[in-house]
Amino acid sequence: MPNQREPSADDLPKAKRQRVLETGDPKAGSFRADTRDHVPELFSLERSISPPLVQRNSKAPHPQAAGETQAETPVEIEVDNVKVVSSPFHLTRIRDVPDSSNIDTIRLKDILGDPMIKECWQFNYMFDIEFLMNNLDQDVRKLVQVKIIHGSWKKEDPHRLSLEETAKRYPNVQLITAYMPEAFGTHHSKMMILIRHDNSVQVVIHTANMIPFDWTNMTQAVWRSPLLPLLLNHSSNAPKQSLSSDTIEIGSGARFKHDLLAYLRVYGQGKTGKLVKELENYDFGEVRAALVASTPSRQKIGSSRVSDALWGWPGLKRVLSYIACRATPKGDRPQVSSIASLGQSNKWLAETFFGALSAASTASPSCSPVASPPSLLKPKFSVVFPTADEIRRSLDGYHSGGSIHMKIQSAAQAKQVAYMRPYLCHWASDVGGSPSKTEKPSPGVRQAGRNRAAPHIKTYVRFADSSMNRIDWAMVTSANLSMQAWGAAPNASGEVRICSWEIGVVVWPGLWKERGIPPTRSENIDMAPSFKQNLPFIERSDSEESERRTFVGIRMPYDLPLVPYAESSMPWCATSSYVEPDWRGIAYGTGDF
Repeated sequence: MPNQREPSADDLPKAKRQRVLETGDPKAGSFRADTRDHVPELFSLERSISPPLVQRNSKAPHPQAAGETQAETPVEIEVDNVKVVSSPFHLTRIRDVPDSSNIDTIRLKDILGDPMIKECWQFNYMFDIEFLMNNLDQDVRKLVQVKIIHGSWKKEDPHRLSLEETAKRYPNVQLITAYMPEAFGTHHSKMMILIRHDNSVQVVIHTANMIPFDWTNMTQAVWRSPLLPLLLNHSSNAPKQSLSSDTIEIGSGARFKHDLLAYLRVYGQGKTGKLVKELENYDFGEVRAALVASTPSRQKIGSSRVSDALWGWPGLKRVLSYIACRATPKGDRPQVSSIASLGQSNKWLAETFFGALSAASTASPSCSPVASPPSLLKPKFSVVFPTADEIRRSLDGYHSGGSIHMKIQSAAQAKQVAYMRPYLCHWASDVGGSPSKTEKPSPGVRQAGRNRAAPHIKTYVRFADSSMNRIDWAMVTSANLSMQAWGAAPNASGEVRICSWEIGVVVWPGLWKERGIPPTRSENIDMAPSFKQNLPFIERSDSEESERRTFVGIRMPYDLPLVPYAESSMPWCATSSYVEPDWRGIAYGTGDF
């Protein structure tokens, strides 16, 4: 906005001034960083832990009181020589489930409602600008510079027309159209980059469209970086860090920055050049994740330079090749909200995509890939996807199924269902249960509290053992199971065609090793699934009692163990008609809906 000044301390209500300001005026650079992402809640540290958080052969309580909802969870707690670290992924808050299923969840306002945000870059597929603006702090929402990157490139596109009409009411909103060269491609990435008044930035990668529906009763996930500070030598005249060296480790903060900036540069200098220049000034050293993204492109297979950014499944395969996995992995579990046309045979799925997911290093959790016998690395795959019955019983009934896609009607689509059937597992573990919103636990089931909240989340998890108590790596991404998102099989020239924009993050245990210690095979750091909270329940055997161990939680969106499809089960299809009414008494595709 022309002649728009930045907010000062006087622009904020007294309570907010006390919370975010230490002294002085924000224009003078005298802000103190908001440290809520770094400092655990004091009640978690002072609490008497009885029984202890980590027990031998028993489960332990969460430090929060039952039913309490809190977006910021303790980063780590240490008890009896065991450190337990919160999940790097949050689930979003679900409106219509009990509080006990919303512990440690996050709302959009928890991300955007901070008055310290001065510039907000939003990358997504669908937008409701009014909804977005209403989640900014009410005292600064007219001052925050909002950049909306979307893929609605056709001038007559109804979504584009709606965006343009609403943006007229907000002089501080700028619309930016992503380059879309592929007819079947979409701008599907879901990311926020928040530039703050306290000289820090935050990167948020998630799975939800920027519309109210996706943040209400649909299961979604959010990954947030720490608040990233300015580099010590960040002046415009100072030499920038070299980020193109082959020595940049996959999994390091420097590598995450390198790949993120490479992704942003693909949009073009005129669209994201200003953002790239800004982010070059920040220190990403505290990031514990690897970036996996897709851009509309032709990727040449066989690049020997580690510093080259790779998109789609080739980039995913490179990252996974640097992650230490168990010698006898038990399975990868992709969980998606849409499955596109993958072909009449399983060649792309089994050879190309599952081949990429099978990549691993069995040498060490350092960044040194070592070839391993293929027989040891080929896991068992399961694909989690809801049936029509699960959609009928979801919180919003059939309305939940509008954004969950898999076509099953044509002969070609029927062949795809046939070869996918051995992989398919239910989203809800209470198959054949009542449509009640109350989830009743079954013996032996570890509940995630999301059976009735239909999935829009996309997760890919590699479990290390048949009991699914340990995890080798986990990914949250915008990318569903499709060739458009991940890339086709290589053509005769060795090129992989990618149509869409996607973005996600991969995490694994080795990222939580203490910095500065030489990389060794570290058996004392593990990932464990966590349920209905971000801290995992840990059971220790007698042999582990004397060891110093670290456990990192991964918040699970679905129950374990998985329930495979029966022979008669069919995946939900949003383009079919269903006469059987949902729990609200409404049929689907028959004129009632």
